[in-house]
Amino acid sequence: MDRAYEGDETRALAEELGYSPVVPPMRTRAKPWEYDRDLYRRRNEVERFFCRLKRFRRIATRYDKLDCVFLAFIHLALIYDALQLT
Repeated sequence: MDRAYEGDETRALAEELGYSPVVPPMRTRAKPWEYDRDLYRRRNEVERFFCRLKRFRRIATRYDKLDCVFLAFIHLALIYDALQLT
């Protein structure tokens, strides 16, 4: 979740579904809650990961109809990405 979704209703729904929301409260909130700051910072890594995957048009637009073919291309894209970073 992001700060834009830090409302009470959204947090309650996330907790009801079994998730533990890790979102910082807005600065103007009267009663701020505690959250795991390290886990919230790691969210950036996940967002960058998906951004790197979406560079591949075939993944971003979901050309493949079969899940196994789509997953195979994700693996191929991750291998390519890992080789580019080294």
